[in-house]
Amino acid sequence: MMQFQQPTRGKTLFVLAGEVSGDLHAAGPVRTLLEEAPGTRVFGVGGRKLAELGAELFYTTDQMSIMGFVEVLKHASFLRKVIGELKAAIVRERPDAALLIDYPGMNLHLAAFLKKQGIPVIYYISPQVWAWKERRVEKIRAFVDRLLVIFDFEVDFYRRHGIEAEFVGNPVVEELAELELAPKPEFLARMGIDPAARIVGLLPGSRKQEIEKIFPEMLGAAKIIRNDARTVFLLGRSPHIDPALYERHIREAGVEPLDCSSYEVMQYSDLELVTSGTATLESLCFAAPMVVLYKTSPLNYFIGKRLVKLHNIALANIVAFGLLSRKQAVPELIQHEANAAKIAETALGILNDPAVASTMKSELQQARARLSSDSPSRHVASVLLEYL
Repeated sequence: MMQFQQPTRGKTLFVLAGEVSGDLHAAGPVRTLLEEAPGTRVFGVGGRKLAELGAELFYTTDQMSIMGFVEVLKHASFLRKVIGELKAAIVRERPDAALLIDYPGMNLHLAAFLKKQGIPVIYYISPQVWAWKERRVEKIRAFVDRLLVIFDFEVDFYRRHGIEAEFVGNPVVEELAELELAPKPEFLARMGIDPAARIVGLLPGSRKQEIEKIFPEMLGAAKIIRNDARTVFLLGRSPHIDPALYERHIREAGVEPLDCSSYEVMQYSDLELVTSGTATLESLCFAAPMVVLYKTSPLNYFIGKRLVKLHNIALANIVAFGLLSRKQAVPELIQHEANAAKIAETALGILNDPAVASTMKSELQQARARLSSDSPSRHVASVLLEYL
């Protein structure tokens, strides 16, 4: 078992997790840290998980969940205000170490400030500089004391740039290992679903902008799919999104999906329609056949298309076949292709061909093996304790 070094009493940790997934991934290490060093004070930015652990939050993930080039520009004054207040708090509180989780736009800026203040910076879940904005590597080299990565291929990438990164395993695997889901027959009986029915899951994302762009197309595809055979649709709602947003789109589409948790969608669906992001990695862990969707504003897409270097955007495909491969374990429909007709055509091609679905599951299972490692939470907590 990993041995922990006990800190002196009264140590303080600054944490910045600006997104829902970041809050979830930060909670494991912070929980382990507090078990080993219960006197540690934690403050910064996070969500419900960190708040439940007693972290003092200056801003929440609900306030910070801003995605897209245009949206960031629109909220520039708010983001400047946040950065200013966080810098003032860092100077005032003098934390003994800082844990930064993903969220590179703000975190790399604050990493420079923390470094200047002489505060050790531990960066957990690296910015995806292997996909775009590779010049950020220079900032990581200059300002980050320990870089803890969650994909094995990232170690080689950073080594080529003269940076020693530590692969700690993937927190998604660790978090899913704690799940206890009912057997499928029990779930079907509880939900009133005919065992002979096909089940298609809808996972439209955890951000309002994603849901506005992609959920209507998912529902439009559902209308086409349900006419092909007896099909039931499951909806995994984000608890951070106003239910009225979902209800408006459902009412307009005339499709009534059954509500359940996102993990139940992944466990029980014959096929998922899923917005690109952490959910595709979680679905990979379930070996769930899926169609990955992504859609943003035309300007965001125009800019992103010229910056992103990868052929694939879905983490499931990147983990399965590597950074530069064009091969796909699961289909990706991006921007103009993420329309109801194309989504339905792609989904039916998988649903109506068991061999395609079987091959997809097999490739996802093989990719899942690349994510496994020892407990990331204990590894990250042990690094934090070194600095505390």
